[in-house]
Amino acid sequence: MIYWLLFALPGLLLGLWAQMRVKSAFSKFSRVGTASGITGAQAARMILDHYGLYDVRIEEAKGFLSDHYDPRKKVLRLSPDVGRSPSIAAVGVAAHEAGHALQHAKGYAPLQLRTSLVPAVQFGSWLGPLIFMAGFLLQAFTGSPFGYQIAVIGLVLFALTAVFSIITLPVELDASRRAKKELIAVGVLSSGELQGVKTTLNAAALTYVAAAIAAIGQVLYYAFLLSGRRR
Repeated sequence: MIYWLLFALPGLLLGLWAQMRVKSAFSKFSRVGTASGITGAQAARMILDHYGLYDVRIEEAKGFLSDHYDPRKKVLRLSPDVGRSPSIAAVGVAAHEAGHALQHAKGYAPLQLRTSLVPAVQFGSWLGPLIFMAGFLLQAFTGSPFGYQIAVIGLVLFALTAVFSIITLPVELDASRRAKKELIAVGVLSSGELQGVKTTLNAAALTYVAAAIAAIGQVLYYAFLLSGRRR
């Protein structure tokens, strides 16, 4: 338990702090309206149309901050708090998601790599730990080298989640960079209004950093357990 906390606690604590910052920033700048009166959905549409991405649909998603871009269906889904609101926070989040659509249209390599990894990560994230524990316990109780080999396979499968989290970082940071640039370019915001967007998106970026640290910590913990059994 102590070793698990050693590897897992940094990511967990950073994740909790990041979530608090996101909620605080979004709540604060959700109360600050845009001078243009443009909503999140309208801002996203303006950015997409500016680049001729008329085939990318905008739909409403359920839930709080459930906003995302689906590259397989070319659909940008915005939560009601973002799509319907003419606030600084809303247009920032919407523009960020539109930034992913721009990445997709321009063939941004990290996004392509992340998208291609989704099926493998979905498979490895739940099956990897099961395979690891099966192999780990088999080796622990029988001393069989076959158990070690099975555990390694599980570790490699689960490690895909860490790889995915690391690749996600440049994808998200680039989407935020595009968002801040395009909100000015298409006339949604003035330069004086951009600070609220920066604060909101920077807070959101911390959640991805925390997720990467947490995933790496979990992989290192499994590797630590395995190295101990190997010795």
